[in-house]
Amino acid sequence: MSQSAPAIVWFREDLRLSDNPALHAAVSSGRPLVLLYILDEQTKGLRPLGGASKWWLDKSLRALAADIKQAGAQLTLRSGQSADVLDTVIEETGAETIFWNRRYDQPERDLDAAIKEDLAQRGLDVSSYNARLLNEPWQVETNAGGYYKVFTPYWRAARNNFVARDTYGRHKTLSGPKPESESLDDWGLHPSNPDWSTGFDDWTPGEDGAIARLTDFLDGPINGYKEDRNRPDLDMSTSGLSPHLRFGEIGPLQIWRAVHAGMEAGTIPEKDGHTFLSEIGWREFSHTLLFYNPALASENYNDSFEFMPWRKDKNAFDAWTKGQTGYPMVDAGMRQLWQTGWMHNRVRMIVASFLTKHLLLPWQDGEAWFWDTLVDADPANNAASWQWTAGSGADAAPYFRVFNPISQGSKFDETGAYVRRFCPELKDLPDKYLHAPWEANEEILNKAGIQLGKTYPKPIVDHSGARQRALDAYDTLKEKRDAA
Repeated sequence: MSQSAPAIVWFREDLRLSDNPALHAAVSSGRPLVLLYILDEQTKGLRPLGGASKWWLDKSLRALAADIKQAGAQLTLRSGQSADVLDTVIEETGAETIFWNRRYDQPERDLDAAIKEDLAQRGLDVSSYNARLLNEPWQVETNAGGYYKVFTPYWRAARNNFVARDTYGRHKTLSGPKPESESLDDWGLHPSNPDWSTGFDDWTPGEDGAIARLTDFLDGPINGYKEDRNRPDLDMSTSGLSPHLRFGEIGPLQIWRAVHAGMEAGTIPEKDGHTFLSEIGWREFSHTLLFYNPALASENYNDSFEFMPWRKDKNAFDAWTKGQTGYPMVDAGMRQLWQTGWMHNRVRMIVASFLTKHLLLPWQDGEAWFWDTLVDADPANNAASWQWTAGSGADAAPYFRVFNPISQGSKFDETGAYVRRFCPELKDLPDKYLHAPWEANEEILNKAGIQLGKTYPKPIVDHSGARQRALDAYDTLKEKRDAA
């Protein structure tokens, strides 16, 4: 191989210049660099991104391209089947080495393995690295040699055995050939006719936005995180880093080091720091589950749920997606999702429980809706979390746990600020009735300007009746399972 031949850095879910192991290794090779991103919507088996994720990808790639340009190089954009595009770029540039960071869902793993084998047979060198996780799925094993199926022992083992590698600084100088690049505008990732993303303006996709959000969170809001993380009515009660992590604009190791530095310096209380890092742990656990259960987004992890008597009710599902269920905490969450592309984690559990238990609709329907509407729609987190709430997943919520959207709202949206923000038609309702408007008398409703069934829907199901229906369905599941 010629040392002057270029190296390709294939960006995928690692859209950053800091602490990027593949990029660092490529720079260290001393070769000219071809910095490549491929939009692959053609390779069979790859799941297309949802609309909200495409919105984020558009902005993230623009930010990465600007950072690379400032460093003196070019982000080359190509679309098509990944294997074909790589072959074309190799032929155009004479590249002899390829660097990338690993992916963990099965279709991408299979694709990467096939590409790597093909390139190696042709005498090209491929090197892959870990940029997305603290521990890769196969690195944390039980004493019996399998993977952990319960979070607490998983995270204990992962945390105790983790040895942080050195972090790599931001590469400020990059150089190499500049092959012809496609235009992001032509990819149409930003929605149009209509542009439904006008409420996404509070987000700042890109590496700089990720670092700024982490810094802002660690500079104050993390204090009290252990208690406040369940409060959607509080600003920055959570970090908001999930979409940045999803697209690799920041890595978990950077977060790990920053939090530990704060705890060691005494600026972050240990209880809050460790609680926050445990959320990173859930992300790691979810990726492990996906690695060993490739169909996590479509098939029940607990196969006894094949006997679950799910209902079909398009009207109920549509009411849920539009935030028109008549339960303010559920409706506020679903409207937040539609307006901002994101939803507070506590509320995600509430709305997921409502779909799968109050409405008795399949968790797969909810997973697919979140996949399309979340800017942080992650193949591991999304699927694992939906299965956890439905009761079909690993270390899942007990089947008899049915979130009460009324009491959940009163407890975690105590001030009512969250519901009033996303359900403004209820803003003049007294706190006492805010999470259960149907309990207010006609005089109170009239004074608040509310007509149930007209300005705000009546509940589409009765909580007590729906809860009992869910419990009966789980009993049916157990009976069918035991009889099988």
